[in-house]
Amino acid sequence: MVSKNQIKLITSLQQKKYRIAHQLFIAEGIKVIQELLNSNFELVNLYTTKEDFKQVHSSQKTIISEADLKKISALSTPNSCLAVFKIADEKPIVNSGLILALDSVRDPGNMGTILRLCDWFGIQQLLCTMETVDIYNPKVVQATMGSIARVNVNYVDLKAYIENAKGPVFGTFMDGENIYKTTLPQEGIIIMGNEANGISPELEKIVSNRIAIPRFGDIQKTESLNVATATAIVLSEFKREY
Repeated sequence: MVSKNQIKLITSLQQKKYRIAHQLFIAEGIKVIQELLNSNFELVNLYTTKEDFKQVHSSQKTIISEADLKKISALSTPNSCLAVFKIADEKPIVNSGLILALDSVRDPGNMGTILRLCDWFGIQQLLCTMETVDIYNPKVVQATMGSIARVNVNYVDLKAYIENAKGPVFGTFMDGENIYKTTLPQEGIIIMGNEANGISPELEKIVSNRIAIPRFGDIQKTESLNVATATAIVLSEFKREY
């Protein structure tokens, strides 16, 4: 049974201001929740329609009906479980190796996929402008499939950080150097831009290496790649000879 106050709290966590106020976020689905349970994230309570998650103490687990799960779920088709976790304290920035930076990426699905890509390609540090979508957005958490637990994410004044950083700064542009013909290092910052506008003019000024993913189609009318797709290609090329 879920109380009205619990329903009110859990559903409020779909909004950023309430996640910040309560320092809590929600995760849905067996795989995502299991990944978070195996990480350093602290569980507040688990709501499930099944007798699963045997490792979770009964004091932190509530068996609920599918009707109640639908009331608290952020999904149009709820899974069998939802968990509330504490938002982790932001860790210090990892200043070594390849750093991926996002300039105002707004789509939760893109953000979640990019976090998974960082996890896959061994990118320890993801930097985000303040305008980038919140990693604790329920749709982001869902799309990460647990990778949120393994990638260090910091929201920063990206321009100030880059101006004080050492090493090359790469940015993706339509008129950049062909990435397939570019020698790529294993240290530096890679900036990926906003879905509609790309990299902002103020960050473009401090990019030292402009790179591009060339188009190969005969017609070549496609204006741009989805930012998550482009990130996958860029990270793959940086790691090709690693």
